[in-house]
Amino acid sequence: MNHTTAQDKWRAVAAATGPADRAAAEAGVRLAYRAAGLAEPARVLWADSPLAAVALVRGLAEPGRSVRDEVRTRPWAEERRRLHDELGPAGWAAHWQATGAGLWDLTRALAERIRAGVTEAATAESTGAEAGDAGEAAAVRLVLLDAVLGQHDAAWLAAFEGRGERLAGLAAVAEHAGWWWPFENVAVVGERPVELHRDEAGRLDRGDGPALAYADGFALHAWRGMSVAADFLAGLAGLTPERIRAEENAELRRVMLEYYGYDRYLAVSGARHEHRDGTGVLWRVELADDEDVVMVEVVNSTPEPDGSHRTYWLRVPPSTRTAREGVAWTFGLSAEEYEPLVQT
Repeated sequence: MNHTTAQDKWRAVAAATGPADRAAAEAGVRLAYRAAGLAEPARVLWADSPLAAVALVRGLAEPGRSVRDEVRTRPWAEERRRLHDELGPAGWAAHWQATGAGLWDLTRALAERIRAGVTEAATAESTGAEAGDAGEAAAVRLVLLDAVLGQHDAAWLAAFEGRGERLAGLAAVAEHAGWWWPFENVAVVGERPVELHRDEAGRLDRGDGPALAYADGFALHAWRGMSVAADFLAGLAGLTPERIRAEENAELRRVMLEYYGYDRYLAVSGARHEHRDGTGVLWRVELADDEDVVMVEVVNSTPEPDGSHRTYWLRVPPSTRTAREGVAWTFGLSAEEYEPLVQT
């Protein structure tokens, strides 16, 4: 399998939703144990989400010690060392860039968000005294450290696609299930999410429901990658300019503006026309306790199929003083450097 095909395969695995193939995942678990020189676990238990898996792991009577190091850490370290020696430092760097690097930031960010969400939810569910919350959170994080990330190990698995036989069991679980916890006597395997919504940059993003959701109700809500509460999202549909201006939290106000639409907000909020030139029109709206909203209104010179010309709104830094400076900034240029040969 070539690099592009491997990366595409594992990108799809990382984003997969829906019920696990439990038989295939369990076969992968047993293969991973055998490849590590361990006896197969006596039981494989399933959980509907990472949150449920953490609760299940914490309630196990005699799971034995964690064997994550033998099953995951050591085989990967040895395969990486072998491939690094085979390809050399430059070859390994090129190989990683062509395979796993493109998935690394996305999967790492998602895994971090899940860990944070599980820790918050598990701590909130705890019936212990308030003074014990920090200890409860620490206990949950320790359980999460024992997890093998399944589909969210896609970056590493893309790099070793077709090369590491010792990783075949790990790859099989990742292709068919979510996070899992290997112990001497039992393995706990989690289902994949039932919903995953991301923006064009790969960040969790949804304005009308959870951006990541599992079958048992565990979910993460986000807008453009920023964590938000479910009730906050529920209120976005009824936004008004007055509600936006009344929001004291600057980050939440920006979410509201993005959802409501900067162009729409400018139109109803008395935006000040500051500058006009051949590139567009610069508008400004002053917000209390926050930076100004400054936008450049530009018209696409290429006509639409019906002959009309589409208008775009580009948000630019508050320090922007001319339309040309704002448009240039979107290209990473100064106003003096910006000289488009063809405007599109």
